[in-house]
Amino acid sequence: MSLRGAAADELVFYVNGRKVIEKNADPEQMLLSYLRRRFRLTGTKYGCGGGGCGACTVMISTYEPASKKIQHYSANACLLPICCLYGAAVTTVEGVGSTKTRVHPVQERLAKCHGSQCGFCSPGMVMSIYTLLRNYPEPTPEQMIAALAGNLCRCTGYRPILDACKTFCKESICCQRKANGKCCCDQEDYLFDKEEKVCTRLFSADEFQPLDPTQELIFPPELMRMAENQPKRTLVFHGERMTWISPVSLDELLDLKVAHPKAPLVVGNTSVGPEMKFRGVFHPIVIAPARIPDLNVVKCTEDGLTLGAACSLSVVKDVLTNAISEFPEEKTKVFCAVLQQLRTLGGEQIRNVASLGGNIISRKSTSDLNPILAACNCMLSLVSRGKKRQIPLSDIFAEGVGNNTITPEEILVSVHIPHSQKGEYVCAFRQAPRRENALPIANAGMRVLFEEGTDIIKDLSIFYGGAASTTVCAKQTCSALTGRHWNEQMLDEACRLILKEVAIPGSASGEKVDYKKTLIVSFFYRFFLEVLQSLNRTDPCHYPSIPVEYRSVLQDFKTKMPQSIQIYQDIEPNQSPQDPVGRPIMHQSGIKHATGEAVYIDDLPSVDGELFLAVVTSSRAHAKIVSIDTSEALKVPGVFDIISAHDVPATNEFYYSDDPEIIFARNKVICVGQIVCAVVADSDVHSKQAAAKVKIEYEVLEPVILTIEEAIKHNSFFEPKRKLEQGNVDLAFETVDNIIEGEIHIGGQEHFYMETQSVLAVPKGEDKEMDVYVSTQHPAVIQEMVAASLGVPANRIMCHVKRVGGAFGGKLLKSGLLASVAAVAANKTGKAVRLILSRGDDMLITGGRHPFVGKYKVGFMNDGRIRAVDVKYYINGGCTPDESVLVAAVSLLKMDNAYKIPHLRCWAYACKTNLPSNTAFRGFGFPQSALVTETWIAEVADKTGLSPEKVREINMYKENEQTHFKQKLDPQNLIRCWNECMEKSAYYSRKTAANEFNKQNYWKKKGITIVPMKFPFGLGTRYLSQAAALVHIYTDGSVLLTHGGIEMGQGIHTKMIQVASRELNIPMSRIHFCETSTTTVPNACASAGSAGTDVNGMAVKDACQTLLNRLQPIINKNPKGTWNEWIKEAFEQSVSLSATGYFRGYNESMDWEKGEGQPFTYFLYGAACSEVEINCLTGDHKNLRTDIVMDVGCSINPAVDIGQIEGAFVQGIGLYTMEELKYSPEGVLYTRGPDQYKIPAVCDIPEEFSVSLLSSSQNPYAIYASKGIGEAGLFLGCSVFFALRDAVTSVRNERGLKTSFVLNSPLTAEQIRASCADDFTEMMANNESASFTARAISV
Repeated sequence: MSLRGAAADELVFYVNGRKVIEKNADPEQMLLSYLRRRFRLTGTKYGCGGGGCGACTVMISTYEPASKKIQHYSANACLLPICCLYGAAVTTVEGVGSTKTRVHPVQERLAKCHGSQCGFCSPGMVMSIYTLLRNYPEPTPEQMIAALAGNLCRCTGYRPILDACKTFCKESICCQRKANGKCCCDQEDYLFDKEEKVCTRLFSADEFQPLDPTQELIFPPELMRMAENQPKRTLVFHGERMTWISPVSLDELLDLKVAHPKAPLVVGNTSVGPEMKFRGVFHPIVIAPARIPDLNVVKCTEDGLTLGAACSLSVVKDVLTNAISEFPEEKTKVFCAVLQQLRTLGGEQIRNVASLGGNIISRKSTSDLNPILAACNCMLSLVSRGKKRQIPLSDIFAEGVGNNTITPEEILVSVHIPHSQKGEYVCAFRQAPRRENALPIANAGMRVLFEEGTDIIKDLSIFYGGAASTTVCAKQTCSALTGRHWNEQMLDEACRLILKEVAIPGSASGEKVDYKKTLIVSFFYRFFLEVLQSLNRTDPCHYPSIPVEYRSVLQDFKTKMPQSIQIYQDIEPNQSPQDPVGRPIMHQSGIKHATGEAVYIDDLPSVDGELFLAVVTSSRAHAKIVSIDTSEALKVPGVFDIISAHDVPATNEFYYSDDPEIIFARNKVICVGQIVCAVVADSDVHSKQAAAKVKIEYEVLEPVILTIEEAIKHNSFFEPKRKLEQGNVDLAFETVDNIIEGEIHIGGQEHFYMETQSVLAVPKGEDKEMDVYVSTQHPAVIQEMVAASLGVPANRIMCHVKRVGGAFGGKLLKSGLLASVAAVAANKTGKAVRLILSRGDDMLITGGRHPFVGKYKVGFMNDGRIRAVDVKYYINGGCTPDESVLVAAVSLLKMDNAYKIPHLRCWAYACKTNLPSNTAFRGFGFPQSALVTETWIAEVADKTGLSPEKVREINMYKENEQTHFKQKLDPQNLIRCWNECMEKSAYYSRKTAANEFNKQNYWKKKGITIVPMKFPFGLGTRYLSQAAALVHIYTDGSVLLTHGGIEMGQGIHTKMIQVASRELNIPMSRIHFCETSTTTVPNACASAGSAGTDVNGMAVKDACQTLLNRLQPIINKNPKGTWNEWIKEAFEQSVSLSATGYFRGYNESMDWEKGEGQPFTYFLYGAACSEVEINCLTGDHKNLRTDIVMDVGCSINPAVDIGQIEGAFVQGIGLYTMEELKYSPEGVLYTRGPDQYKIPAVCDIPEEFSVSLLSSSQNPYAIYASKGIGEAGLFLGCSVFFALRDAVTSVRNERGLKTSFVLNSPLTAEQIRASCADDFTEMMANNESASFTARAISV
């Protein structure tokens, strides 16, 4: 069949009810870019491009003429080729509802429940929930939680999103509707002081419109007619480089396979797609067999189920669920085991498109299905020209990777999953870095069949995934154990044999081999227990039951819909009803976030002739650039030019200190990921293709310094080093009872803002003016850097920011350098240039939180009083200074956390290494240095035998005292937060209960910890906290407000409008905020350090008061008049209706020579109590409950503040327990996307989550007595870290292991498992084959 000649077909599908006929469908075009570029439907967002974050979720609807059924399913638009949409209807967030037509209940409730902060993930959340409601108008909480497993949010911590979801669930989990503002979750009357007026509702459900399924978009009748009447025919689409063929019959598919043996078969594109996108694999021809009926069969046979190879995993899941409810339990053990793996495989969006056959044929070692399918003797039906055969699935894993059982021309048509039989037991296991939507570290499928009526093994099969490069079978082990009794001797033998047989090579991404080995024997032990328990159930007389304390390990952790409560102080009864301050007001852009109408940088319409920029980055950590060869890149169609350091008209190196920040590398590179040059082309696809073809030749330079240890060895630091000292440390060490010394490593953290770094630079064509639209926290520095790099005065550069899709400190200096790259390109080409970093480039280039090493020596008395502390902090600053010296300084100033240490000496060093420069990140050094402090607190508790909370109480600040830098503080609110948290969390009774649980359970343990916090607020110098605002009143009475703060999800514009509303005494609806821009408010400080609301609020208040003073004479004359009358009169009297407001900043300073000062203006206090449960066999854990009490002064907006606390707390859970950056020994970042780097998902938040704002707290220093709340909550995430430590301690005590042990952060399952030493970890120590080189380093 000659295909090249065949004319291309027309692609017909619908988008939001509109017919689309695409005459030139390109197989490489994904639905995401098609929707955004071709239809300007920008609600569907780019978050990662690999199906890992859910930001691009859409709903696909198809019609099946045979069953006359319409199917709706959610999918990731970034992985869906448009060619597979023939005859389908696509619904995007714009099709669900909009402010112009009607806002859909899903959108309304998400916004009104405060489920959006930066808003970038909101359209994806809406689409996941909407699709579920189209299929199940009254879903169960379990369905709702499952629907969101594939969606990530970095701002909210998920609780408010789930609150919105609960309002749709049928067994309403929380009535949320009682008149008195209490709900059924409030059996907790003891939580409230009777005198205080507190609220527990952040939204009122009575104002929600009801969900009416009849109002939804209908499935296009034309598509039904097409499906019913048009004969199915083969479709062929030719793209620029690739051809897509979609046959409709099996025979035709077989012919195509003979003609193109190398062409892959693509159904869901979840395997081939990422390979082409991220690994540069290219296929000139792909075959899409999804429309072939034979590949979609589902039929029940005598001995099991036969499922077509093109069936999606969701279909398989539904079929198995139905079968399990219909057949007797004895027959469905295999189905149950497969179903268990399907529940956590990918997110819903991936399962809806990924095919069963693709999962099997790709033979990835990470497949969760293959081990269990292979162990259960599933059969594969293979067909090729004139030949059919059936083989056991296990055959394709027989010889490991080199296996060629299936020939290139053979097609997998269907998979047969057998019924289980009497005396057969089946189990599947997995352990992953995150419980849901994460590839496994290791998994297993196991099956045993006994001789009838005995416990003698007749047949055993054990398969593992994650161990080698594909699924492996422990064949020799199985045959050696056949004929044995199922008892302890068999178990010992089995573990020894498995370890000998299953060799685990050191994998590229640096998974620790020991952990995988421990898991594969732990899985077998768990199987051993499951089978014993089952034998006992069938015949209790013959088979003893397993010990009671072992039973709990047979229950896996499940994700439940969390219960939550939020408590805040009600407003004073005499407050005017129109004064919005202190009320839980919805985010001003909330509805637009949920409808996808909120515009981010990449949503701005394209400018005529605009070019797309792709960066070319260094692949060496420290090297001289010998040559750059751009000849191949320039041949790529659509390439316009290549930009490098030579094209920078003025400044390429910015000297903010001794070492420069660099736009383009000039002669040498100093880290992997440094920008060397950039390609501009007519599309993002062309620019990326060309960037990949730029060849750079390097000459390696010595030394290459990557880790903190190497920096210390080479004495490589950024100056100055900082030191603080108080008391007489050396003398104090001589008088204490005890001294401990130790060191803790804290890994870095990627910001993972949902909107990657984005810039659009538009030259104006005259006077060297340029508009720069950029996603940044600091427009003034963008303006300054762009102007300096172009060599023009700052007044020619207008920097605009409407909103930012998350930042967390990562969009300060880094966005300045990237904006300069785009501006230099725009300047050279004279065209608008768009630079949107891909997620992988963003993670590679931009750096994150500083990795941290704390070395401490602590002297204390036997009664728990800590007398002397000597600590050194080393932070990994990366290759340029950025904010590293400041981060080091802040980590010193805040290291005491809540404790008074009489004799203290601390040093901080910022290490200069060959890694991408690390930068500001929410908490700014405090989350690291305070974790070190809490670690030695816990060690002192271990040594003295006191409980950790006692040691904390003994050493806490008690009365008006001074910090270690001689600033006064009054800790009464610290003590109030601590006591209230103790009480609200019922700490002591729950600790007793946890101890009881731990006595009764050997393999599962609970831990509970309460941690206090003192978070100093301030930026250290006055000029860093100045702020300005500009307020215009128009003659129709409407008000336009602007200020220097940036909206990045923290609700600053909402709060500023609340301030203006109170000051001008007009409703919020009359006040509008347009954008932050350097043209309206010059020289604004960065929105950072929790200070945005504090300082801009003061400026807005100042401007409003100026205006009101001008209006006062007019109001006095006509006190009964309306606002509009007063404004009209003022205009007629020529009274200026525009005013600037200004705030000079807080009077803060620090003298490092003397080691004293007032670097902070006030302190926030808080406490958090968290309880966890761990599984000692796998290291997995579940966050059971968290109670937070936070002193935020008088909250301006409790909904926003509680959202900030919860969001920061969940980010803290990520920092301390999950998020692990991995680098190769050459300094290359391995973790470059959500596939490898796991941030918390819905499954990670505590099952019970309560946040209370401390009542009647005043703060004389800030606007309306509020406090800056953005960063403080993050550190409280360490209450989970120490609860895990508590659980591990109880394991070690029970097993008689030594008390002192080191836990580093992040405290991953791997570390938990290694610390819970037992017979299985012992086997690792004695197992010889552990000779391999580590592939990942700890920086």
